[in-house]
Amino acid sequence: MVETPARPESRGERKERTRRAILDAALALCEDSSLVALSLRQVAKEVGIVPTAFYRHFESIEALGLELVDESFVSLRAMLRDVRRRDPALEDVIDGSIRILVEHVHQQRAHFHFIARERAAGPPTVRGAIRHEIELCERELAADLTRLPDIGPWSAEDLRVLSNLIVMAMVATAEAILSAPRRPDAEKQIVETARTQLRMVLIGALNWRSRS
Repeated sequence: MVETPARPESRGERKERTRRAILDAALALCEDSSLVALSLRQVAKEVGIVPTAFYRHFESIEALGLELVDESFVSLRAMLRDVRRRDPALEDVIDGSIRILVEHVHQQRAHFHFIARERAAGPPTVRGAIRHEIELCERELAADLTRLPDIGPWSAEDLRVLSNLIVMAMVATAEAILSAPRRPDAEKQIVETARTQLRMVLIGALNWRSRS
């Protein structure tokens, strides 16, 4: 049998492969330090390109960081939206959201280590992007909560407060999973604590009535 020769890699494919290698190298180099301590020369050396080639893909280290923030949140937000639209009961939304969060943290552990660290210690532009993504999560959750039958006629401000409580609890849960010993029992305890916390919030939410 005659084997078909492999198709040569196109210029666009080579460029995308290098771009991906730069992102992965930055994640690896940032495992023990913040993005503010990272230089493009370090990244270029790790990838095996000359420093000037870095600029063909990113304007700066901060721009690279913004891309990593985007990668970390876009798919997570999409999956959480899907959970909320499939499970109309608020309790099911909470359980499903925690499950999706845990799965996503495991699938993109390096990304979430990056987010947890840069949220406090990253460059101002990257910290701002992370805050913006968290705020988007809150806004999308608040919008979806209005469609749930369990929620009464709440004010926009009360919905914002509730979504903030839920999202920040999930952020804390993700960071706890990342810093905990990698043992099933340790993670199980974190998840159960998060579920209890959010159900406590749920009990209050279901009995809350906005002031007119």
